[in-house]
Amino acid sequence: MGHPLLRQVAAPAVVGSPELHALVADMDDTMRALSGAGLAAPQIGVSLRVVIFELKDNPRYPHVAPVPYTALVNPVLTVLGEEQEEGWEGCLSVPGLRGLVPRYRRLRYQGFTPDGASIDRTVEGFHARVVQHEVDHLDGILYPQRIRDLRSFGFEDALAGQMTPLPD
Repeated sequence: MGHPLLRQVAAPAVVGSPELHALVADMDDTMRALSGAGLAAPQIGVSLRVVIFELKDNPRYPHVAPVPYTALVNPVLTVLGEEQEEGWEGCLSVPGLRGLVPRYRRLRYQGFTPDGASIDRTVEGFHARVVQHEVDHLDGILYPQRIRDLRSFGFEDALAGQMTPLPD
């Protein structure tokens, strides 16, 4: 948190290039090494519109339904309905901290795989939360900027008794 790259709007990525495939592989290694649920290219120093996410057997999110592995290039989000829900979020760029963040419950995301195949999914719950969180990184937004009440933001250890598991 604080690095200028994390405050920038990322540039569109060119699908199908060897550089994009290498970037996604590097992102995947980083996300898995840190037990993350997702990662955006700016988090590893590359200002391109690329995110990855997956959730299965993740010790940081034991109460959440699985989210399929996705490498999403040049994502576009469409909110479906005005319903929002608050949930506890953390971030590999803001280590050791958690905050209660409002997110839209349902959305559609579109984009491309690194090879250029089209992705078009409608999702809800934690899956929608992860996508919104990661795409925020591409627009220079970190989750603490979305917190409505800073009394619901702090170190994981201090908040342990207050945090309720996220719904799936």
